[in-house]
Amino acid sequence: MQSRIFLVVCIAVAAAIFAFARWLGSEYLFFAGYVVVQFVVLATAWNILGGYCGYVNFGSAAFFALGAYTSVFFHKTYPLPVPLLILLGGIVSGIVGFGMGYLTLRLRGAFFAIATLALAVVLQTLIINWNYVGGSRGAYTIRPPSIDILGATLPYMQYLFLLMLLLAVVAIMAARTIERSRLGFGFATIRDDELAAEACGVPTLRLKLIATTLSGALMGMAGAPFPYYIAYIEPSSAFGLAYAVNSIAMPMIGGTGTWIGPLIGALLLGSIQEVARVTISSAVNLLIVGVLLVSFVIIAPNGIVGLVQDRLRARKK
Repeated sequence: MQSRIFLVVCIAVAAAIFAFARWLGSEYLFFAGYVVVQFVVLATAWNILGGYCGYVNFGSAAFFALGAYTSVFFHKTYPLPVPLLILLGGIVSGIVGFGMGYLTLRLRGAFFAIATLALAVVLQTLIINWNYVGGSRGAYTIRPPSIDILGATLPYMQYLFLLMLLLAVVAIMAARTIERSRLGFGFATIRDDELAAEACGVPTLRLKLIATTLSGALMGMAGAPFPYYIAYIEPSSAFGLAYAVNSIAMPMIGGTGTWIGPLIGALLLGSIQEVARVTISSAVNLLIVGVLLVSFVIIAPNGIVGLVQDRLRARKK
């Protein structure tokens, strides 16, 4: 029952955000809001493997780009509705996540992180040399100016923002459900002491494969609408360093190992970056991420959520 109430609350909050943005009447809010909500999904997806299981993944941009180029492929082959492309992007990225996990999850620590980074390099090289999806020259995706939904006409940017809001609700619900389930407890045993978990009979490889599949699928779903958002996609934009860095920094700043930590980190860091993009330059975004990440590592190693929990425990004592 609590999960149902939480789902209703999430949908209500998403509907309120969308209605408020439409009431303000600024199209820029939808452009900027899309990016922030997109990072909510990416940060939540990274946290499933990196926060719950303790396996640091540097290949977030690879799964994001897989979802984006899945959309480009079908846009050229047989155009499909964006919700269906989001589903297909999740399936493709989930399969690749499963394959990556099967090949690399026997590695641990820095070796696993390097392997995920190598995956991103390999996939980017394949895309650069695949002319059908644009190759190194990129590809254009022409989107309609508006779309009809249940008799109402929405500008296409508002439609994409609405889809990303719903995807964020799905990601947050999935993370919260995992955290409170036996699957989440299994992930926690892997994070705390994998050798001890194996000795106690926990199927660690199976659980890690589930984590890589779910994490990869959500990242791919976040990337699927990207070609329609940006209208022109090239490998350097889809495999951008910002996606890999932000998807790690946002959960760490907000607090890993909890569903709300990535949400807080993405909203905070994503909003600051969008303000800096308009007022200063987008070139300072990675600098902002670096400064905040170092600051939080020193001041609050467990993130904002961990800092709040420590303060509450201190007050109780």
